[in-house]
Amino acid sequence: MSETVQQLAEIPRQFIKDGTLFINRCTKPDKREFLKISQAVGIGFVVMGVIGFVVKLIHIPVNNILVGGA
Repeated sequence: MSETVQQLAEIPRQFIKDGTLFINRCTKPDKREFLKISQAVGIGFVVMGVIGFVVKLIHIPVNNILVGGA
């Protein structure tokens, strides 16, 4: 019985230990790395916006053709 309790108590201990090791390894990005990430995210937003706009541009006339002038 005590073995199973110890095994169940070991799981959160290991999780907390792994979590603290991970947090200690993490570092804040420097200015250059931050700018690079920000540019990549900005380009992604623009690309997704353009794709959405093109899909909407194509959808409106196709929908009018299929549905008619209702």
